[in-house]
Amino acid sequence: MSVSLSIKNMKIADKLKSTDKTLFSFEIVPPLKGNNIEKLYEKLDLLVEFNPLNINITYHQDEVVYSEDKDGRITKSVVRKHPGTVALAAAIKKRYHDIETVPHLICGGMTKQDIENILIDLNFLGIENILALRGDAPKGSRYFVAEKDGHAHTDTLVKQITDLNKGIYLDTTLKNNDCMNFSVAVAGYPEKHIESPNMDFDLKYLKQKVDAGAEYIVTQMFFDNEKFFAWEKRCRENGILVPIVPAIKPIGKIRDIQTIPQVFNIDLPTDLVSECLKAKNDKDIYQIGIEWTIKQSKELIKHGCPAVHYFSVGRTENVREVAKAVF
Repeated sequence: MSVSLSIKNMKIADKLKSTDKTLFSFEIVPPLKGNNIEKLYEKLDLLVEFNPLNINITYHQDEVVYSEDKDGRITKSVVRKHPGTVALAAAIKKRYHDIETVPHLICGGMTKQDIENILIDLNFLGIENILALRGDAPKGSRYFVAEKDGHAHTDTLVKQITDLNKGIYLDTTLKNNDCMNFSVAVAGYPEKHIESPNMDFDLKYLKQKVDAGAEYIVTQMFFDNEKFFAWEKRCRENGILVPIVPAIKPIGKIRDIQTIPQVFNIDLPTDLVSECLKAKNDKDIYQIGIEWTIKQSKELIKHGCPAVHYFSVGRTENVREVAKAVF
């Protein structure tokens, strides 16, 4: 009993290091404000039977929205369209008892004090795994600008989290502090982050995040496994030795072949694009996306990746078809 309990309580990074088979995980987006959690549970129920290692939950900062009233006056308001990341992480963990949840935590829109308070909430809820990200520039902005007394880069966010693991809080007058127990993941970019000047610098920044305390890496999506394999090799050559989890996504519509390269700064393989252009409709594209992702998944499993992570982006039916074929 003590052995199984210790395995159950292992952190994700430790499970990735010790697994003898490729594990399954996926990411979800919190419901759009106005939708309830039951609809999300229906989507999750399609995937939990494949015994996921973890479910990641994205975090969305406030957005500025402009609207025009009937008199023609423009009103500016600040809204969060997908709230509830922390509560959702706790609710999912409560419903699906043995599945770890990994809320995203971003630099964007938050001060260090905001972040510390979120970490305290997560600690009270027993959520110990976090994916630390800088976050994108707000919509309408070309550049990311940190909040005053916030983090401009992910490595310092990681350090704040790992400092709490040592009992180091922002308030230096506190005494006899309890230590937290977080395990931190960060993002990696097999085709380079859009803001990095080149891959050498991108790997340098990734190494800084690992040196700050990140225990494993989850990649940005990619569609060409050879690019991932080459990038993974360069990571190891640069002293980045923590587990690396490749993350992929089935395409679902014809417009994906235009929007995905624009939004994520990645290339789509010629074979995949050619098949999509032959398709008669989005139903055919949907099936092509499933088949391509199955092929990718099998190659990544054969390569010995500790896990394969899937971006569902609000849809789980196609990820389910992939999971049925490979897990």
